Amino acid sequence: MLRVVVRQARLGHPEVGIGAIGGFGGTTRLPRLIGKGRAAELLLTGRLIIADEALQLGLVHKVVEPEKVLCEAEDLLLEILSKSPVAVRLTWEAIHRGMNLSLEESTLLGADYFGLVASSEDFRNGTKAFLEKTRPSFAGR
Repeated sequence: MLRVVVRQARLGHPEVGIGAIGGFGGTTRLPRLIGKGRAAELLLTGRLIIADEALQLGLVHKVVEPEKVLCEAEDLLLEILSKSPVAVRLTWEAIHRGMNLSLEESTLLGADYFGLVASSEDFRNGTKAFLEKTRPSFAGR
């Protein structure tokens, strides 16, 4: 997931303070995002962090002023949409499927997906544009 937050945001899993555990997959996802040790500290103390610390930990992608959050998120989306739909879809799928696999299996999955994308029209167009130093035109095929 890509996360853009406002500078004033405070993030955390304070549930331990009321006798609960981090909800909504917090005990599963947070360690994968920021590492086991950092996640344990936040989950076990319930400490909230400010946006800049979340950025430093790798929990968020970008910190912006409130009036710019929609514009920044839209710019990020437009940048992704300017890329090959085939490559974006397979990259997204490889990220999500690979998280549930061993490192070796995830590497093989990535290689398989590279083979799929390498046979696409988008790959041919993108490679040609790169070599010619022009902007690629992607058809999604």
